[in-house]
Amino acid sequence: MRKIISFAHISLDGFVAGPKGEMDWMKLDEEIFDHVGKRISKGDTALYGRVTYEMMENYWPTAADKPRATKHDKEHSKWYANSHKVVMSRTMKGADLTNTRIISNKLSDNINEIKQSGQGGGEDILLFGSPTATHSLMQQNLIDGYWLFVNPIILGQGIPLFKGIQDKTKLKLLTTHQFNCGVTELNYIVDRP
Repeated sequence: MRKIISFAHISLDGFVAGPKGEMDWMKLDEEIFDHVGKRISKGDTALYGRVTYEMMENYWPTAADKPRATKHDKEHSKWYANSHKVVMSRTMKGADLTNTRIISNKLSDNINEIKQSGQGGGEDILLFGSPTATHSLMQQNLIDGYWLFVNPIILGQGIPLFKGIQDKTKLKLLTTHQFNCGVTELNYIVDRP
């Protein structure tokens, strides 16, 4: 069965965005893009909340066509176009969405079906950012791992990655990586009994 991995950039104090959703504090560079690109290329299913999905849809479908498109823009745009996208939303409609599935109810049943299905056939299913969706999945114990990029900043306030946690969740550290820009990758898997 495939795993749901929460992929997020966070501040040292655990926020994924500032109080108004700002993400201008994240350190991103070619070293990080190359590192992330290698892992992402092994999978072909992405999971999003509605807000993050809409942000991605507004950028990635045409990112490679822009005059100043970077190597990362071209590579991720191609991956995004070919990936299976799953959106958790109670308000979105999906009649005209290509290669996109919307989950609006029965969260646990639908997520477990995706994890068990051969759809995509890739490795992990990456949950990109999407703090509200992440909180919903955490509350139902549906996240199998955390792939976190800890940025060297303390925000003091903002949108937390971890919210509404009821029980302890034991984690097993798989890998770490230090980037030249000061970001540290922490790759954990949930240590289930």
